[in-house]
Amino acid sequence: MKYLLMTADKFPCERVDVRVLLSEEMPARGHEIDWLMQSDPPLERSTVQPLGIGRAWIGASRGGQSRSAKAARLIQAFVHDFRVFGLARRNRYDFILVKDKFVGALLGLLAARWNKTKLVYWLAFPFPEAWAYEARQGISNHPLVDRVRGSLARFLLYRVILPRSDLTFVQSDEMKRSIAANGIPQERIFPVPMGVRADLLSTQSEARSDAVKSPSVLYLGSMVPLRRLDFIIQAFARVLEAVPTATLYMVGAERPEYVDALRAEARRLGIDERVTFTPVLPRAEALTWVRAADVCLSPLTPTPILEVASSTKLVEYLALAKPVVGNHQPDQTRVIQESGGGLCVPYQVEAFADAIITLLKNPELAREMGKKGRDYVAKHRSYPRIADDVAAMCTRLVSAT
Repeated sequence: MKYLLMTADKFPCERVDVRVLLSEEMPARGHEIDWLMQSDPPLERSTVQPLGIGRAWIGASRGGQSRSAKAARLIQAFVHDFRVFGLARRNRYDFILVKDKFVGALLGLLAARWNKTKLVYWLAFPFPEAWAYEARQGISNHPLVDRVRGSLARFLLYRVILPRSDLTFVQSDEMKRSIAANGIPQERIFPVPMGVRADLLSTQSEARSDAVKSPSVLYLGSMVPLRRLDFIIQAFARVLEAVPTATLYMVGAERPEYVDALRAEARRLGIDERVTFTPVLPRAEALTWVRAADVCLSPLTPTPILEVASSTKLVEYLALAKPVVGNHQPDQTRVIQESGGGLCVPYQVEAFADAIITLLKNPELAREMGKKGRDYVAKHRSYPRIADDVAAMCTRLVSAT
């Protein structure tokens, strides 16, 4: 099977679903994927190079963070997307797969129709809704821009792209229901939840960070304002009343201003000496911090945006045999309850704190939950298992007349 992937993800791919599922697991099943994407580091001229068992057409990318540089990159990406017409004409693709693009998806749709092939769309995150939500909530750096692009992307997605797609991949069953509510037939929507690499489930070479001291509580991941992580700081302040020697590790802050806001909350509560922040770390190094933690946290703010998510951190914690405290959210509730790998509680400071205290004070219970979580992920959320399902759907699509 051979297909072209147009993706908003930059080269080199960092998202685990793209890097593992599409560039490793699918090629291992004989899927030849050509890639059309833009370079993340500055690149003066477009280039072509091998990727998996296919080729990657990597678009030029201007460096810098000025408005003119960002505008130039958008124009470069749009121009680069026009290559889809030539690639589709020269190659007999079984389908064109477009991931998280909106205006670019129109080009993919036209190329698919003109070359009598199929179009598959992959929505990994509800970007139109997220942009509009951040503008309404006052947490957007450019509210007018986000309001406009949110409205445009929503129109393109639900009125043009998805009604004409032969298959749509989404992140969760809840996202499937949300998409279907916009008039897209459910039988054309297939959830692809977040998973883990098979080697993450290995018990060999499990290096641990010496920086993490027990008793420890850890959060790994994005700290953007949308996630309201002051909630964790407030819950941990209550934890310290019962376990005063505990330390909270916040791993992976993307920007200094995110840390500044959370540090300010810790200082307000008088617990800043018990909270440690790190910048974004290489994945292997970040996982050494997770392995050394006693309890891991997966808070998902109850918003329409995160309600449809499938949490990467949750399954990575469980794969590393870490007991998890998370709040009720459709996919997260299902995974925690089915696996027995942690405690799922309401999104309330007191409830989160009580669950953390329970696990810190009952290490045997925590270890048992960690084992159950790892067993569950190995059976249901490893990428080899997910890739088998995706490959079956692709085969069914291509075989359909």
